[in-house]
Amino acid sequence: TRRMRENTGGLCSFLLLLLFYIASSVNGEDPYRFFTWKITYGDIYPLGVKQPGILINGQFPGPKIDSITNDNLIISVYNYLNEPFLMSWNGLQQRRNSWQDGVSGTNCPIPPGKNFTYMLQVKDQIGSFFYYPSLGFHKAAGGFGGISIYSRPRIPVPFPPPAGDHTVLAGDWFKRSHRQLKAILDGGHNLPFPDGLLINGRGWNGYTFNVNQGQTYRFRISNVGLTTSINFRIQGHTMKLVEVEGSHTLQTTYSSLDIHLGQSYSVLVTANQSPFDYYIVVSSRFTSRVLTTTAILHYTNSAGKVYGRPPGGPTIQIDSSIQQARSIRWNLTASGPRPNPQGSYHYGLIKPSRTIRLANTAPIINGKQRYAVNSVSFTPADTPLKLADYFNIPNVFYVGSISEQPNGGGAYLQTSVMHADFRSFIEIVFENWEDSVQSWHINGYSFFVVGMDGGQWSSASRLGYNLRDTVARSTIQVYPRSWTAIYMALDNVGMWNIRSADWARQYLGQQFYLRVYSPAHSWRDEFPIPRNALLCGQASGRHTRAF
Repeated sequence: TRRMRENTGGLCSFLLLLLFYIASSVNGEDPYRFFTWKITYGDIYPLGVKQPGILINGQFPGPKIDSITNDNLIISVYNYLNEPFLMSWNGLQQRRNSWQDGVSGTNCPIPPGKNFTYMLQVKDQIGSFFYYPSLGFHKAAGGFGGISIYSRPRIPVPFPPPAGDHTVLAGDWFKRSHRQLKAILDGGHNLPFPDGLLINGRGWNGYTFNVNQGQTYRFRISNVGLTTSINFRIQGHTMKLVEVEGSHTLQTTYSSLDIHLGQSYSVLVTANQSPFDYYIVVSSRFTSRVLTTTAILHYTNSAGKVYGRPPGGPTIQIDSSIQQARSIRWNLTASGPRPNPQGSYHYGLIKPSRTIRLANTAPIINGKQRYAVNSVSFTPADTPLKLADYFNIPNVFYVGSISEQPNGGGAYLQTSVMHADFRSFIEIVFENWEDSVQSWHINGYSFFVVGMDGGQWSSASRLGYNLRDTVARSTIQVYPRSWTAIYMALDNVGMWNIRSADWARQYLGQQFYLRVYSPAHSWRDEFPIPRNALLCGQASGRHTRAF
């Protein structure tokens, strides 16, 4: 496999970004950054076998997005595929703007040969995220890339500026094409076991990260895979956790990190060992057969290449993973995207007005494998739910089509939407009675992970909640036959996808939409429909707005 050396100019890129930010801010408006992306198919060989990949401007993975808090990102996407295409933004909250969320419940796909311009603002956000193609099973073909949101110059960051900033996009991979995998699912079957793991689109020892001895680097690690939790470690080096999906954390040191589907972490790594090359290792977690792949941590004054076997890591152990998850805490004194300390928001003093319990299941419906939430297996409508809601189109969906509690009844197909009130504060309990780890993502929000444990959740479980310094994030795992509880302030009006981050499970129905509603219909609460919004299904032929 051809070894790739990463551009070590991360610090220079950040300095240029900073200068651009300062120059753009002179006029008092948040800066704009413009991107033009051409989406094409191209041959890729990530596991040594030629297969069609989704490229962005000829790249796999796609180009990294560097931005600063409150930047406006204008991303013009040209679809040169022979099929519709959508792009979504994992962890970006789209404040007041679910119109730009890029999932099938909010946006019409970009037709072949057409383009659509996303207009995003990374409002009040910092941290590490990623984008990906959301339609069908395109994610299995690539089209993903990293997103880094830096703090504004006047906002203190709780660690010295690193010498470089490296993005790590890791996850499982299949040699079958995305069309073949989709056909397996459409036929009512489970996916086969993955063929391997990738790091930045490359297989074993296929990617190199350059470091200078004695300096400290930031690694932003995201699990962009389809079905598998991973463990990340670096031979001979420890990692200091500093950020999780937009939250600065207590700076705990780890020898390895479990990273579940859809999750993102930032760690600081100091190149304090003898000048050689070292393995960067990613291995699968909680799988019957352990998959492993490696990249290279290359000291620029290295006296020798890697040798021997890569260091081993945890495999099927659950208790240690739970303990690690509980050890990840909020840095209460650090600033987030604003100058005030993160801990000034006392989430634990707010009493939730509502408890929603969500149980995942794996039913057989009409002779085919499906996945469900509270007995409802989601089926997409012919019209994006956001458009149907805006234009008052009947019979596309109805609010309340999914229960807020498990009912134990037989599973069925439905375009499921749940109601929620703007500015309410709720508790959600994810209940997993299956034997596999689940990973859940909520679009448009970050939430506080107040508790997780084995067995059945009950009101008494609240006695063990962390109501002081749990981390706020957008993707959370639920261990086998266990539960995870979150608190969430519903401060973002819109139609928001709640889904399994396991791409086969979400494709076969383990998802629904939360309609966060404000009766005011004010632009202060939600932006109007974009003038360039694509219209399809029963919204075809209608009009957006004149200005």
